[in-house]
Amino acid sequence: MYLATTGRPDAPPAPSGIRRRVPGTVLALGAVSLVTDVSSEMVTAVLPLYLVLGLGLSPLQFGLLDGLSTGATALVRLLGGVTADRGGRHKMVGGAGYALSALSRLGLLLAGGSTGWIAGAIGADRLGKGVRTAPRDALITLHSAPEELGRSFGTHRAMDTAGALLGPLAAFALLWLTADAYDAVFAVSFCVGAFGVVLWLLFVPGRGTAVARRARGALPSARTRGGLLAGLRSPGYRRIVLCAALLGAATIGDSFLYLLLQRRLAFDATWFPFLPLGAATVFLLLAVPAGRLADRLGRRRPLLYGHGALLLAYGLLLTPLPDLAVLLGVLALLGVFYAATDGVLMALTGPYLTEGRQAGGLALVQTAQALARLGSAVAFGALWTASGPETALTAALLALATAVCCAARLLPRAATAPTAPASPTAPSDPSVPSERTP
Repeated sequence: MYLATTGRPDAPPAPSGIRRRVPGTVLALGAVSLVTDVSSEMVTAVLPLYLVLGLGLSPLQFGLLDGLSTGATALVRLLGGVTADRGGRHKMVGGAGYALSALSRLGLLLAGGSTGWIAGAIGADRLGKGVRTAPRDALITLHSAPEELGRSFGTHRAMDTAGALLGPLAAFALLWLTADAYDAVFAVSFCVGAFGVVLWLLFVPGRGTAVARRARGALPSARTRGGLLAGLRSPGYRRIVLCAALLGAATIGDSFLYLLLQRRLAFDATWFPFLPLGAATVFLLLAVPAGRLADRLGRRRPLLYGHGALLLAYGLLLTPLPDLAVLLGVLALLGVFYAATDGVLMALTGPYLTEGRQAGGLALVQTAQALARLGSAVAFGALWTASGPETALTAALLALATAVCCAARLLPRAATAPTAPASPTAPSDPSVPSERTP
């Protein structure tokens, strides 16, 4: 059954000039993500510095560690999505992911200088993120009107990014107060992450309400048929999965970009944790406007333009422009990239997913992207080690330009999906997504 249930073509348009309130569940999920991101970004901000400059890992070793820990989430994303869809257990599965990420901070605290233990702790954090992401995004989809998915995802991503701003600041303050004691950062990160788990348990509902389901035109008792990959029979959804993988394979990790900036500008390593703040500030300012614009004009163009911004960031690092211009430009473009792609990709995917398969469908897109980025991280690190950072960055720029051109041809211009046969519990008129062609 491949019937998309996120909107009806015959539904009257929302009156212009009237703004709906952001659903309370979206705000609760945003609060959890804000707190959790403070915890995770405290670690993320200092980890490249700790591993490369502190423990002396080579770029290839760092690329392998970062890529493998990201790729390790692939099967877990799918498993988490499918498990969450069965019986509407989004809260239980998502909460387990948040708890695992919080506990991974203890692993870093106990690892000392052991690369193996550090890799295990990073892997546990990424596994937790892989488990929780699809159920969380499915809850956003279930509690939002179909024509406002971009706004809901943008609001959530903005709150999430507020935590990304606070995390590096907290990490820097702790390093300054404790004379570069990384253990203090890991310990405080664990406590903040545990608080995020408490918020999830107290304020996040378990599944979409009957009112939300009726507003979405969902079938309350119909059961989808087929396995996880059955949705790939929809040409539009299949193209989105393919493009997510293609673009992910041409995207190098933020950590590499920050290391390239530190190498070019040669600033004191103490200031390294501040680099994510510039990108996070732009992301925070643009996430909601980008989501609302995607709802109005279509979600395809912002996704392509966002990757175009990342392409410009790669190019800036290769130019002879003044260091300050390169620093500000790269961080600003990286923020634009995330604002125009992160939540927009999920909002673009949502209309293709059937009721009861939201988490699994979103997880498949995220998994394709994660596996592609695994290969990208390893390849970039290997090329940097063998031929230098300029050669590696030039290759990444050419790969991304090619991927954007291919995605521009492959991404569906309007949300369409095959219809399903009528069932005793389903209305005879099929629902189809109603995103406007940009």
